[in-house]
Amino acid sequence: MNKLVTIYGGSGFVGRYIARRMAKEGWRVRVAVRRPNDALFVKPYGVVGQVEPVPCNIRDDASVRAAMKGADAVVNCVGILNRSGKNTFDSVQADGAARIARLAAEEGVATLVHLSAIGADENSPSVYQQTKAAGEKAILAAFPNAVILRPSVIFGNEDGFFNRFAAMARFGPILPVVGANTRFQPVFVDDVAQAAVLGITGQAALGIYELGGPDVETFRDLMRRMLHVIRRRRLIINIPFFAASIMGGAFDLLQAVTLGLFQNGMVTRDQVRNLRADNVVPPGAKGFADLGITPTAMEAVLPEYLWRYRPSGQYAAIKESAKNLRKV
Repeated sequence: MNKLVTIYGGSGFVGRYIARRMAKEGWRVRVAVRRPNDALFVKPYGVVGQVEPVPCNIRDDASVRAAMKGADAVVNCVGILNRSGKNTFDSVQADGAARIARLAAEEGVATLVHLSAIGADENSPSVYQQTKAAGEKAILAAFPNAVILRPSVIFGNEDGFFNRFAAMARFGPILPVVGANTRFQPVFVDDVAQAAVLGITGQAALGIYELGGPDVETFRDLMRRMLHVIRRRRLIINIPFFAASIMGGAFDLLQAVTLGLFQNGMVTRDQVRNLRADNVVPPGAKGFADLGITPTAMEAVLPEYLWRYRPSGQYAAIKESAKNLRKV
């Protein structure tokens, strides 16, 4: 019988790429998500019955245990950028990760791969990074043989980074950013998935891997790169941290007083704290080279999905080519 992997958050941005790769490896894939009906798109990743979404609440022991019953490997891809109702940073990124590791150890799961983030630090001013570090600590306490992946900002067709700012650039002459001089090392989503597969299949040594792409650029330079790809000219304005903190606090308060009816999708105070620190692979850390993976450059991928934000969309390349035709 083929081996089974349970991927918590397997329909999310990174999880779906891991699920697709594991199906190609011949494994049975169980995609554990809150709403299975919204994850039916993962089923065609394999043959009939090979990839199946199942219901799971990461805050509940019985639910998490049921999703991993009989699994040979477990992957945790669950994470949030902003709290929503009962899904807080602590309940998801700290307690949720700890629960998965504890139950995986109790169930005799052979392999555990956990998706964390560069900058995970219990002493960070950011609650996001604090809880990422707490999750890692709990995982290693319960499951010392875990493989932990810490990617920088992840890009790819469904990303919430370049897509978000490209969409903003369609309206108005100004593109505001917070932390324009903060450095990032964007990593391609499928490279992260490949690293996870190596961990699942036992081809990666145990430990923590910091995953960054081949390019290190400031937030401002990343926006310039994105604007070049979508053929738009915009003035990039840096919002000072103190002003961004006030804005984030106001949006956070509005979300709180409306009991979540308004979801802060702009900027939170915690995101501002996070943006104060560079998001790059530290010197001497294990990374893609130790996994035998050559990371993909942004220039090879961004045009493949950001074209839809160009003024002429899919016809932009044709129109640009037409301009080069010699007039008779």
